Amino acid sequence: MRKTFRLEHLCCAHCAAELEHALEKIPGVDFVSVVFITQKLIIEADEADFSRIIDTAEALIRKKEPECKLVR
Repeated sequence: MRKTFRLEHLCCAHCAAELEHALEKIPGVDFVSVVFITQKLIIEADEADFSRIIDTAEALIRKKEPECKLVR
């Protein structure tokens, strides 16, 4: 399953790249892309694990970029 989420207040392309590398390490994530220009997060993972993965991703985003918010 692949879903796209909006990111609010993502400050720069470097931060987007750092977030992408961190999110790739979440167990169960098959694909992740953080696009600074469009302020989008694209995640692909098994549907059964998706809720847990999004919760983990949201916590990781808050930790790495406190001003950035994942819009569900």
